[in-house]
Amino acid sequence: MTHYRMGMVGLGVMGQSLVLNMADHGYSVAGYDKDPAKGKALLEVGAGKAVGFGATVTEFVAMLEKPRAILLLVAPARIVDAVLDDLLPHVEPGDLIIDAGNSYYKDTDARGKRCADKGVHFFGMGISGGEAGARHGPAMMPGGPKESWERVRPVLESIAAKVNGDPCVAWVGNGSAGHYVKMVHNGIEYGIMQLIAEVYDIFRRGVGLSNEELHQIFSDWNRGPLESFLIEITAQIFKKRDDRGGDGYLLDKVKDVARQKGTGKWTSQDALDLQVPVPTIDLAVNARDLSGMIDERTAVHKVLGSPIAVYAGDRAGFIQQVGQALQSAILLTYAQGFDLLRVASREYKYDLNLATVARIWRGGCIIRARLLEDIRAAYLAQPDLPSILVAPSIAAVVRETHPALRQTIRTAVEMGIPVGCLSGSLAYLDSLRSGSLPTNLTQAQRDFFGAHTYERIDSPGTVHSHWDQP
Repeated sequence: MTHYRMGMVGLGVMGQSLVLNMADHGYSVAGYDKDPAKGKALLEVGAGKAVGFGATVTEFVAMLEKPRAILLLVAPARIVDAVLDDLLPHVEPGDLIIDAGNSYYKDTDARGKRCADKGVHFFGMGISGGEAGARHGPAMMPGGPKESWERVRPVLESIAAKVNGDPCVAWVGNGSAGHYVKMVHNGIEYGIMQLIAEVYDIFRRGVGLSNEELHQIFSDWNRGPLESFLIEITAQIFKKRDDRGGDGYLLDKVKDVARQKGTGKWTSQDALDLQVPVPTIDLAVNARDLSGMIDERTAVHKVLGSPIAVYAGDRAGFIQQVGQALQSAILLTYAQGFDLLRVASREYKYDLNLATVARIWRGGCIIRARLLEDIRAAYLAQPDLPSILVAPSIAAVVRETHPALRQTIRTAVEMGIPVGCLSGSLAYLDSLRSGSLPTNLTQAQRDFFGAHTYERIDSPGTVHSHWDQP
């Protein structure tokens, strides 16, 4: 029997694409799926390549070189436990299992311990880039036992996206670091997508721009500081005609209800646990929830309406201003995400290298963007940055662009257009750069009604006062 270098459990679109990617780079791969039709499809599309299929778990495991390296790409993520139930009786100490799905990081910790008890190594590896990325070069974020990384490093580096010759994959840290980094990636993704949606709303309802005009604006933006995957695909979306043969553009036929799979919510939840503010991400999750409240939105609209004032000023100048506002807000969203990674690395002992994370995210993934080069350079110059906003090159961009963010929010509010994420981004910045915050009053209130004590600015320690007495 031929022995294959890698194994893949789960031969859906993503799993099949990764198998073919590895085979194209000279690695033999055996696949397994409980649906034999997917195995047949793999053998057909992979004809002439070094791919195989095991009809049973026993046959599949026997087809692999020792020590084995097995990737899992199954959905939903809860199925990972069932797959481990099937695999663990057949694998041996020293083998490596890599969960490459969107698993919750705490589940990854539990699964890592379960495998370690049997002497089996376990990685949680975030993958970003969708089907096209999996087939032609994704960004990958593996975390787990570092001693196992070198075994799969040549394979993963060869199939990853490349930026200036650098592979968009690296060992990111201990334990569940890989899935945690991917979770935060997706949280940032939520934030940026909602920021773009708010800008679209300003332009569409507030300025009355057509899809043709919006396509041109976003195409122009993608050739400047805003260059990124999400800006690029947004430009393409605006020019797509209705594919059912109807008149007009497809975007105008899409229902305004945004779905989610949970990773943005997980990011917000863990940020709350760690007491790290990520308001743009939080408000992006809220926006998707609000979009789903169809009955409530309809009822309120009938009673209160939604009068939108049309922008009457200089269009060209306003478009340029909004572009700067978006640049500022996106940068502030990255700042929130990287700050969460910094704190999580310390709390969970991940030992993250944030310059490495920025390097991985430069290509292959959904949030790839030109500005990640600046973020990477900032962390290379000062790995212990308290925030990327204090890096000289990034601070200069914030100083230049945040006035446009402030003015754009003011205009949107006057027009009646909701800009929660734009506003949250600015509030984040204004709070960080404030010499003082009004939370001294919050502490006084807490001490008044609950004797929770407070700290004074002129002496150490905590005290309690009787606020209702003169």
